[in-house]
Amino acid sequence: MTFFISCDKNEKPINPFYNDVIEKLSDAIEYEIKDKDLNAISIAIIKQNDFFWSEGFGFIDEEKKIKADENTIYRVGSVSKLFTDIAIMKKRESGDIDIDSPLQIYLPKFNPENKFNHEPITLRQLMSHRAGILREPAYGNYFADNETSLKKTVESVKNSPLIHPPGTITKYSNAGIAVVGYTLEKVFQKPYVEFMQQNILNPLGMNASSFEFKNSMSLNLAEATMWSYDGRSFKAPRFELGMIPAGSLYSSVTDLTKFLNMILSDGSLNGERFVNPNTLKEMFTPQFSDSEESGYGIGFRVSKHYGYKMISHGGAIYGYSTQLSALPEPKIGVVVASSVDISNSITRKISSYALDLLIAKEKKLKLPEYVKTKPIKKEIEENLIGDYENEANRIRIKKIENQIIFENDYFEVPIKEFNSKFISDGKINQGGILIERNGDNLIINKKQYKRVMKNSNPDFPKEWLGLIGEYGWDHNIIYVYEDAGSLWVLIEWIEKNKLIQESKSLFKFPDKTGMYRSEKLNFKINENGIATEVSILNGPIFKRRSPLSLTKKTFKISPVKPIEILRKEAENSNPPMGNSESEKFDLVEIKNIDRSIKYDIRYASENNFMGSKFYKTSNAFLQRPAAEALKRVNEKLRSYGFGLLIHDAYRPWYVTKMFWDATPVDKKIFVANPQNGSRHNRGCAVDLTLYELSTGNPVEMISGYDEFTDRAFPYYYGGTTKQRWLRDLLRENMESEGFRVYEYEWWHFDYKDWDKYGIGNLKFEDIK
Repeated sequence: MTFFISCDKNEKPINPFYNDVIEKLSDAIEYEIKDKDLNAISIAIIKQNDFFWSEGFGFIDEEKKIKADENTIYRVGSVSKLFTDIAIMKKRESGDIDIDSPLQIYLPKFNPENKFNHEPITLRQLMSHRAGILREPAYGNYFADNETSLKKTVESVKNSPLIHPPGTITKYSNAGIAVVGYTLEKVFQKPYVEFMQQNILNPLGMNASSFEFKNSMSLNLAEATMWSYDGRSFKAPRFELGMIPAGSLYSSVTDLTKFLNMILSDGSLNGERFVNPNTLKEMFTPQFSDSEESGYGIGFRVSKHYGYKMISHGGAIYGYSTQLSALPEPKIGVVVASSVDISNSITRKISSYALDLLIAKEKKLKLPEYVKTKPIKKEIEENLIGDYENEANRIRIKKIENQIIFENDYFEVPIKEFNSKFISDGKINQGGILIERNGDNLIINKKQYKRVMKNSNPDFPKEWLGLIGEYGWDHNIIYVYEDAGSLWVLIEWIEKNKLIQESKSLFKFPDKTGMYRSEKLNFKINENGIATEVSILNGPIFKRRSPLSLTKKTFKISPVKPIEILRKEAENSNPPMGNSESEKFDLVEIKNIDRSIKYDIRYASENNFMGSKFYKTSNAFLQRPAAEALKRVNEKLRSYGFGLLIHDAYRPWYVTKMFWDATPVDKKIFVANPQNGSRHNRGCAVDLTLYELSTGNPVEMISGYDEFTDRAFPYYYGGTTKQRWLRDLLRENMESEGFRVYEYEWWHFDYKDWDKYGIGNLKFEDIK
């Protein structure tokens, strides 16, 4: 394979001296794509005047088998801020802008309330995230998909009170960089997008890049994927943000290295001055800080890497993750882009590894190996799972499907084995958590944690029940839930925040952690005590999505066709051929195996999701081995004060066909496709919940049975501590006897031997 220096006019083959660097980087990227189930990754790495390599891995469209390459287009998120800031700095060089004058000189109507002092904010403060402005504007923010103009976005910020005194505390702000970009638009009387294209992107030769989507990008734009803690993944939306200067750049890694090349050339571009070296030096210096080594410079994040000053910035925007890093002294730079949401720990890890390889090569040292992990052994994982705490923090280690998950009060991430220890190894954290066993306790990042029993039913103010639920948009839901007696919010899919109540409707984010530190959440509560919306004070507004969460009504859908027509069609249809070598059916009535198991057979009544009766009798049959396993589960649950309540078990195939034909397309993930038959048809699936032995009443889970919402997912994040504990108790005991939960329904369990049986279509009354 031949590689070319494509950021230079005179393309030349790559120096074979670096072949082993390319080999190791390629292997590392291919490992991450396979291990983390990623779509596409592109990388470009440069050593000034010596080495340049760029390549793509994976697919930008897996269905069409279109491979990624070095010219694949990604949305680069907050890497955009560097371009906005350098545009300001260039205009400062020409004397058109003073970054230390009051911002009101350029935006007279921009006057956020400063309750701390009378000091005006400046462009320097905004570009170094020291202006004290809230993170997200009320309009044009990261959540809203209405594609508000930059002007309206900035106008929604202009009167917002400052969170901190200007110049004092680092508070990362997308709203602040939107204001910086709007300053360019107002001062130079040209739309921001047009200004940046003419003054920054075109001069840099970034011809494939733009701050707005162009139709010419369509064929080369990587399709992007979102994901959530509860196991979902879905296609990322592609709407334009109102705060364009903060995160809306489209680019390729090859184009971005043209920006890097200019930086490593001390501000020169093809022999001509693009920006003054002293300007770059100032941008690479932490602002409002005594430290020379870490913090935010102007735009750039400043830190150390193996003794060298490193300047960098990450980017994350719906389905895309980017890392741009450079070492100005040895003149090394790297850009890595991924088309999976919040996979920044991976783009950072690959970027750091690329720099390490070139440093080792430069110093003639042995090239470092990429950190690769392996799954934790089953006998070890069983001893790890549990709750732990010390004086300051609590953590939980749990199992979700085939992954062991570390969960603390900020995020959760898979852990795997590395060098006889356990480290975090997921999309949002790579190696940041180091776990060692110490008897029954754990040492986590050198701090001792003791195993504890978590309170499964903590006290909390009952009025919080009216606040708990989902808010926002399909593409970006925020979850308000109770945990350990406190109210929490899960925001932007991955960040947890423990809220501090200030009044009935007002709660504060933590002061020292999180993206929204020191900001406040305000609930709009109706006369019934139910929050209809929640807003980040003076920022985004999130409308309630889940009114059903506060009722006990059965979830209903409107069938696509009348039930009786569907019944006639289904009864006159033939099921698909089952396994010709299948086990002989031995269906037994569950109550005959264990009389203490209760029934609430929903499809023998009208109390179900279609409001129609499907069975003539209230029976529940399972294959004998599954029924006997269910009896063992019921016996285990007795010690907790619970028994099993059955909603459905064996289901004739024709009923499965009725469900499928009646269900709207967007809800079909909750019903089985009759072309394949279902595990219910095989007598190896059961729908069930718990009831209290003391009262005989069903317990209250996070969602109702057959509720076709996200709350039905077995690892859904919301609800209360008790609801999640009950759901997990049911799942863990079912799994201990060979059942496996269905990925979309906490109540549905399949027995391990389901594939040994054929597809049954006998009606209950015909079973002997």
